Amino acid sequence: MAAEQVAPLLCAGVTVYSPLTHFGLARPGLRGGVLGLGGVGHMGVKIAKAMGHTVTVISSSNKKKEEALDHLGADEFLVSSDEEAMKAAADSLDYIIDTVPVFHPLEPYLSLLKLDGKLILMGVINTPLQFVTPMVMLGRKTITGSFIGSVKETEEMLEFCKDRGLTSQIEVIKMDYINKAFERLEKNDVRYRFVVDVAGSKFDE
Repeated sequence: MAAEQVAPLLCAGVTVYSPLTHFGLARPGLRGGVLGLGGVGHMGVKIAKAMGHTVTVISSSNKKKEEALDHLGADEFLVSSDEEAMKAAADSLDYIIDTVPVFHPLEPYLSLLKLDGKLILMGVINTPLQFVTPMVMLGRKTITGSFIGSVKETEEMLEFCKDRGLTSQIEVIKMDYINKAFERLEKNDVRYRFVVDVAGSKFDE
């Protein structure tokens, strides 16, 4: 595998692969949701689809709808602010990979889960999250989390991606572009990972 492709898989790839395998979700026929379409989220769509899942991307607006459906291969796109669409999708998902790294209410997404569904938190949030307990009691739902993965899971993930031709969407840059890259990161202007070509960069003596 190309080094520039392996690098982001060692982060976003295993971050998604680990909970899907650990929680027994790496089997075909499941219906999964991916909340937040960024570096981790876009790999979530690709890996879940490769496992044979029907995947719904959940986002706060329609901005990434075409990207999710036409380019990443998601089956459905759900706007979380569309109350009617959210109601129609209630009790439809076996799991949700939640990649949002800022405070957000959990109840709207818990309502999308089936019986024994799992909400898997992957965004690092430093403020307490709140939910009313009946949202998990009714349906025996689980709120859990996952972060990166083991060496064994990383090896399995790389083989999984290699065998199925899965890659991360990246933009390769040189070191002289690094400041501009940080500016673009602040504006969320990257699809979906910058990879720095250190060997190919020229450094001042």
